[in-house]
Amino acid sequence: MINEYVKKWLIKANNDLKVAINLMKLSSEETVTEAICFHSQQAVEKFLKAYLITKNVEFGKTHNLEYLLELCVKKDSEFKGIDVGDLSFYAVEVRYPDEF
Repeated sequence: MINEYVKKWLIKANNDLKVAINLMKLSSEETVTEAICFHSQQAVEKFLKAYLITKNVEFGKTHNLEYLLELCVKKDSEFKGIDVGDLSFYAVEVRYPDEF
């Protein structure tokens, strides 16, 4: 049975994923790439954190997907096959005009 706290993380992650998918359905003129990338980053971050919570791994306050993935790999080598690319950049940087 899934813990209620983990369930909340998974619901939030799935909501971010739904937003990204729905934004990708817009026409090319209406597409907001930075929003798609932001919500994709948020979904991956929350999925990784949910997994880490199930393993009782502390991760602190971070948006760094590479760090989170590294912690996941320590618990399960299957995570080595995941490439998060440049998604960490979209956690904070694209939200402010000076950083984009």
